[in-house]
Amino acid sequence: MDRDDWLATRFEQERGHLRAVAQRLLGSAGEADDAVQETWIRLNRVDPDTVDNLGGWLTTVVSRVALDMLRSRAARREHGAAPPAELAARPGTAGDPADEAELADSVGAALLVVLDTLSPAERLAFVLHDTFAVPFDEIAAILGRSPNATKQLAMRARAKVRGSAGPAAADPARQRAVVDAFLVAARSGDFAGLLALLDPEVDLRADGVAVGMGSPERIRGAEAVAGSFSGRARNARPALIDGGPGMVWVVGDRLRVAWEFVVEDGRIVAIDMLADPETLGGLVVTVLDGPAGG
Repeated sequence: MDRDDWLATRFEQERGHLRAVAQRLLGSAGEADDAVQETWIRLNRVDPDTVDNLGGWLTTVVSRVALDMLRSRAARREHGAAPPAELAARPGTAGDPADEAELADSVGAALLVVLDTLSPAERLAFVLHDTFAVPFDEIAAILGRSPNATKQLAMRARAKVRGSAGPAAADPARQRAVVDAFLVAARSGDFAGLLALLDPEVDLRADGVAVGMGSPERIRGAEAVAGSFSGRARNARPALIDGGPGMVWVVGDRLRVAWEFVVEDGRIVAIDMLADPETLGGLVVTVLDGPAGG
């Protein structure tokens, strides 16, 4: 069997799983087929000998393709464009009846409606982890986030899906208050105030672009993280990032850096510093009222 035949055979063995992942993520049988086809195209661009786990690689690729489609869909909604008719399709409406019936059976119409309220990142973290048991570190690599932040995304999504603010979803207002207090302490150089808001084992991670801008790749421990922020962040603004607490640096109308916070029991346990334009472009960001700094 030559390379092309082998690849085609292996891909067909994974097709059902890939389509299931794409359908759960996208809520559209037609878009799922498009995502699977794009995955096949990307597979043909790589050397299979460089892929250790082909099944895992294909799941990652189809998830990234679906994430891009979700982000594009969110951008269209943000600009007032109507979503494609197939996204609202249910059995008996537009789309192939057999495909839509299969989708409704496997996902449930009510769940599809709830999933559409999630940010693309929340949706991906929740579906991949809770439905397909993909580990958070693998999902984090797809999203360009840390495992801690990815776990928090899934927790928020899970709470929304359940329609409750149970133990998995801490009070958003309290989380925002912690990050707002952190920003005030950082600007004023209140080192003790920063320490009081940070978990002793807090973990600050910066993506590759942020590292290129001069940030350390990783800082661990409350004193080290407090030292890195004390007297700084004067141009940062408080924000919601994919529904969670954060702050951003915006130049003109361009988002340059986002800091995403994970808050547990009133303390900050992790911070992701995101500067990669591709990652930033996929965030759902709401800049909140607050002093702009100077």
